[in-house]
Amino acid sequence: MGPMPAAPAPFGPLQFQLVLLRRMADHNPDLVETARHELGVSIAEMREANKKWQAMVRSPRARAAASRYRSVLGAPESVLTRKVGDLECEALLWPVPLWPTLRFEVLLAPTGAVWNEWLIRAPGAAAPSLRTLADLTPWSCTVDEAARAFAPARPLEGSAPTRWGLAFTAPDAEGNRHACAAEFTWGLLQRVAVEP
Repeated sequence: MGPMPAAPAPFGPLQFQLVLLRRMADHNPDLVETARHELGVSIAEMREANKKWQAMVRSPRARAAASRYRSVLGAPESVLTRKVGDLECEALLWPVPLWPTLRFEVLLAPTGAVWNEWLIRAPGAAAPSLRTLADLTPWSCTVDEAARAFAPARPLEGSAPTRWGLAFTAPDAEGNRHACAAEFTWGLLQRVAVEP
C-alpha cells in the first residue's frame, strides 16, 4: 500500500486573515507585504488560502455565511445586539490578530441572513483621531469612523462585494475643505481620492 495522501491543510483564523489581505493588496501592496511577513506566510500560501475561501463561498454545498465564519474562526469572542432602524440584529465579533484594536463583525438580520461582514473598532478600543486629510492614511480607520468624523458622509457603491465607498468633505492642514471619495475593503480604509 502506498503512502496516505496528505490531509488538506486546515482553514482557520490565519488563513482568513490572508483572505482579508488578498483583497487589500490591490490598493496597498506594501502594507499587505509587510503584514504577510509578520504572519510568516509565503505568497503561494496566501494564494492558496484565497483559492480555498473562494471554493468554500461558491460551493453548491456552501454553508450559510454565519456558520462558515464559525467553522473557520471558531466561536465568536462576543455576540452583541445592534439596532438597525426598528430591527434588532445580532452582531458576531471575532478578534483579528493583525489588527488588535479591530474585530471582524458579521451582522445577522432577525431571519439569520448575513447583512454585513466587515472590520469594526473593538468595543472599548480608542477610536483614531480623524480631523484632517492627513489623518486618513491607509488602514487608519473603519467606514463608521470616517463617516462620523466627516459627517455628513454619503455611501458610494463599492467596486466589489467586500468594498465600500464614502463621499465627504474634509479639511487639509490649512483648513481648506476638499471633496473626498474614500475606498474601504472589508470595512478598513484603503485610499482617499481628493479633489483639489
